[in-house]
Parts: sequence; structure tokens; C-alpha cells
Amino acid sequence: MRILLVEDDSLVSDAITRGLSVEGYVVDAVATAEAAPARLAAAHYDLSIVDLGLPGMDGFDLVRRLRSEGNSLPLLIVTARDGLDDRVSALDLGADDYLTKPFALPELAARCRALIRRAGVAGSNELNVGALRIDLAGKRVLGADGKTLDLTRREWSILECLSLHSGRVVSKDRLMQAIVGWEEEISGNAIEVHVSRLRSKLGADATVRSIRGLGYRLEDA
Repeated sequence: MRILLVEDDSLVSDAITRGLSVEGYVVDAVATAEAAPARLAAAHYDLSIVDLGLPGMDGFDLVRRLRSEGNSLPLLIVTARDGLDDRVSALDLGADDYLTKPFALPELAARCRALIRRAGVAGSNELNVGALRIDLAGKRVLGADGKTLDLTRREWSILECLSLHSGRVVSKDRLMQAIVGWEEEISGNAIEVHVSRLRSKLGADATVRSIRGLGYRLEDA
């Protein structure tokens, strides 16, 4: 899953980026609200974390602009402002959640999971596809035999993206953006390699079906 972080405090930005990267997210960071729309237009994101106290255009203005343009991306506000009026204003403008600083990274990660899960129409942190049990919070997959599958970080990211859109086709480009940030490079056939290895590990419990010219779909085996 890929997140755009809009935060001007470099220490906070680095801490959030490192913490969410450990959780398996790809995090791209910008320091101004003005830079966010171009980034959002250039790549697919599953969530944006937005600070309110930004230089120039502030977080309120960014939320207002995105919603006025019809952008339905989940927006999580993180800010030192803990006043009721600020919370109400942000939510009324279209933010999906509001977290005040300082906060614990596990709570931030949990809120990210909840918003992404909601956007992907997943009702809980545990999904069942075929014989698989996919634990989104614990980031583990159990096969029909009850054993945990040994997935690499990128294999997990691909499976997570596919499972949140189970039964629907996910494009190769979207999967690629789910596993690398804008500063990373990846070869053109990398997704095919990762999907092939993932299929092998899933075995007869579920399958990743290739839809020619469109992408991939996670299905019952």
C-alpha cells in the first residue's frame, strides 16, 4: 500500500516514514501542500496523511481542494492542533480521520489500516480468499493447513493489494506502485517475477489469475 505524507517538519516526516515503512507501507513525503496534487496525479496512492500547519497552503486548504476536485482518496489529518473547532472543520471539509500529535506509531499504523481497509471495502482485518486467511493487522497469511506462509515484503504487499480488491482486477502498474516509492527503480518484469513466486507459495489455497492486457485478480483456487 502506498501513502503520500504531507508534512513540513523533517524530523516528524522521517519518523513517520520509517515507522510506516517497517509496517510494510511505501511512503512518499512532500513538505508543502502545493506539491501534493502533482504527486497524487502522477501515481496511485491508497491514503494521504496531511499536517494542518503547513507553510503557504495549509492542510485545510489542501483537503478543501482535493474534495472540491472530486478526489475521494482517504485523508488522515495529523496535527498538534487539538481544539474541537479544528477537528470539526477538518472532518466537515472531507478529512476521514484526525490524529493529534504526539501520537504512538502503532496507533497511526492502525488508523492507516482502517482507512485503507474501508476504502477497499474490507469489513475487518481478517480476510478469507479460498483457503487463505489473510491477517491485515498482523501482516501474515495462513494456508489451509493453518501454517503461516513465508512471504517476502514485496510478495506481501502484492497480496495485500489484491486481497483488498478481491474478485476485481488490479493493474500491473498499480501493483508496481504499491511496492516501490518514487525514488526507487524496478524492472519492467519485476511484477511478473513476484507474482510467479507468490503463486507458488499460495499453492492450491488460492490463485492469482492473469487477465490479459488488464492485470491480475485474486481468486479461489
